[in-house]
Amino acid sequence: MPVEPGTARPGGRTARVRAAVLRAAEDVLAERGFARLDLADVARRAEVGKTTVYRRWGSVTGLVADLLADMAERPLPRQDTGTVLGDLRAEALLVQRTLADPRQEALLRAVIAAAACDERTAAALRHLHDVRVAEWAPCVEQGVARGELPRGTDPHAVVRAVSAPLCYEVLTSGLVPDVPAAERAAQAAYTAAAAGVYVVE
Repeated sequence: MPVEPGTARPGGRTARVRAAVLRAAEDVLAERGFARLDLADVARRAEVGKTTVYRRWGSVTGLVADLLADMAERPLPRQDTGTVLGDLRAEALLVQRTLADPRQEALLRAVIAAAACDERTAAALRHLHDVRVAEWAPCVEQGVARGELPRGTDPHAVVRAVSAPLCYEVLTSGLVPDVPAAERAAQAAYTAAAAGVYVVE
C-alpha cells in the first residue's frame, strides 16, 4: 500500500531531513504566513534537495499536516496547583502567553488558514487540539474526585471552555488577550462547571 506523503515516521538520516524541513516550514509559516509557503523555499532553508521535499510531502498542505502531527508529539507538561480553579488559571495563562508570542500567534493563524483549504490538514489540526485538551483534562477529573466539581462533568468540555474565548478573540479582533482576560476565561469556565453546566448524562 503506498504511503501518503508526510505520514511515515522514519529514522536515521531521513528523520534528520524531516526535522530540518519541518523546522523550516514552521519558520516560513511564522514569518510569511500560509499563502507564501513554498516547498522550494522550504527545501532551500532546510538545505535539502527540492525533489526530496516534493516527493515526501507533495504539497504545502501535506507539509503543514505533517508539521501539525509533529507538534502533537511534543508534550506540554501540565501544571498541578492542587485546585481545579488554579489549574484552569494555569491553562488560561499558558494559552495567553502563547498567543502573546508573535511567532506563535502568527503560526496559529497560518495553520488555521491551511486547515481551511484542506481536509487532511484540518484533521491534523483537530488532532493537535484534542491532544492539548487531553493533556489538561486530568485537572478537571481530579477536581471531580476532590468534590470541587459535580460528578459527570465533561473534562474536555471544561478545558476547551478555557481556551476557546482567548483564541476566538485573537482570531476575530486581532487583539491579543491580556492576563486579566485569561483570568476571566478560567473563572468563567470554573463557575459554569461548578454549576453543573458541563455535566453529561
